[in-house]
Amino acid sequence: MVFLILLLLLAAVVAVVTAPLRARRAERPEADEGEEADVAALEAAREAKYREIRDAELDYRTGKLAEEDWRALDDQLRAEAVEILRRLDEARGGRHGL
Repeated sequence: MVFLILLLLLAAVVAVVTAPLRARRAERPEADEGEEADVAALEAAREAKYREIRDAELDYRTGKLAEEDWRALDDQLRAEAVEILRRLDEARGGRHGL
């Protein structure tokens, strides 16, 4: 009998403690979760593009790429990075949550 009372008391405490978390989740529309996923994907793409730019520069500095090839590749990669940044800004709704 005491075990049952303790179990019910524990369940009540858990319900009270987690109520604000459950309420906050219910307030958020489903679209927010999709937008958050889009932002996360764009942030990952941004980091990958930055890595590509650094790798291309390293290849140029180590002689694996000719200057002309590196400049063309660098211009292309930076244009792609700018596009990702533009899309990231749109997905964030113009806010900067860095």
